[in-house]
Amino acid sequence: MTAAELVKPPAAPAGTTRPIPAGIRLTWLHLRSRHVPTGVLALAVCGGVLRAELYWHWAFSSGPNAQQVPMIIEAGAAAVIAVTAYSPFGETERATGRWLPYLRLFAAAGMCGLAIALLQLGAAGESLNEGVPVLARNVIGITGIGLLCSLATGGLLAWTLPMGYLAFCQYALLQAWTAPWTWPVRPPADRGAWICACAVFAAGLLLFTIRGPHTRLSDDG
Repeated sequence: MTAAELVKPPAAPAGTTRPIPAGIRLTWLHLRSRHVPTGVLALAVCGGVLRAELYWHWAFSSGPNAQQVPMIIEAGAAAVIAVTAYSPFGETERATGRWLPYLRLFAAAGMCGLAIALLQLGAAGESLNEGVPVLARNVIGITGIGLLCSLATGGLLAWTLPMGYLAFCQYALLQAWTAPWTWPVRPPADRGAWICACAVFAAGLLLFTIRGPHTRLSDDG
């Protein structure tokens, strides 16, 4: 036996898999701890419910009242995104240093984009009142409300403010309000409504990325 054979590392057994990169593993653990896979399933259900509502005409098929049920579904999807900010283990990823804000940003923005895509898929081929642009605007804006709410209530209760805003917008719809901050009831071309919805989303996503949801001291250990 030569010296080269002594220092040569043993060959990997046949059939062994290459270890998962730490970044991918960390991202997957972050998503799992926030129940993001379950959230994705819930978003798919929202898309299916929207499809059923449009196909079987559960509500009015035209006019302002036709927005009511789609608005509820869109707000429900936004509430799902906000709730995925919750982890029963708290913000344990603080130990990863600089990566935690990126994980928050990736999860929230990715879920928002996926929600819009799944709802748009559910509405494909059907007559959606006010069209897909309003759908996207509603999900974006109400998701921002949910993320802002999570800063104060934590992820588990982050659905409360989006649902309260939904109830307010249902009233605004019946009263034909035109204020831009009631963007769910405004037409697609309303620039002020787009500005308000995007501003709320940008503020919510930024603060959520930097600060994260409210957590109890016991959650952080």
